Amino acid sequence: MPIFSRHPALPEPVRLRLALRRGDRVLAAAALTDDSWAVASRAALHVAPEPAGPGATVEKHPWTDVDRASLEAETAVLTVHLVSGSTRALSLADPEHSLRFAQVLRERVQSSVIHSEVVTLPAGGLVKVALRRDENGELLSQVIGDGTTNLADPTVAALVDAAERRVRGAAGLPG
Repeated sequence: MPIFSRHPALPEPVRLRLALRRGDRVLAAAALTDDSWAVASRAALHVAPEPAGPGATVEKHPWTDVDRASLEAETAVLTVHLVSGSTRALSLADPEHSLRFAQVLRERVQSSVIHSEVVTLPAGGLVKVALRRDENGELLSQVIGDGTTNLADPTVAALVDAAERRVRGAAGLPG
């Protein structure tokens, strides 16, 4: 670790276990209270248990799998909301540097979004339709519901399909 570093240094054994692809690199890292590390790379959010034990696998969430995150500044808990609807709470060990890590995470999620539209449904509820760039540079569209959305409802499906066509069309892609 550099003598004058103000940020925690990612231990080399953890960095090696990330198995970053060519062109990927670590942008920010944060120690967690359970001795794991949260790492934001160009391509993904990684959560690496430390020390590595049997069955200690690195979680990898490409940025297209992350919908958003929120930081509770008082407790230094960063809650990551995945597009699947699940969440991952990361309890940051160093509250002083938690804001920097959260900012990098936010920037990476936002940089994966090309265009998005929020659809308000007639029965209430919201659906976000987004066009995003994955870690290989490919564009994909996503429909992210609020947990109460019934995509089998023909009215909802028609609204979501129309929004997806608009979002894709805004980038010159076929609907």
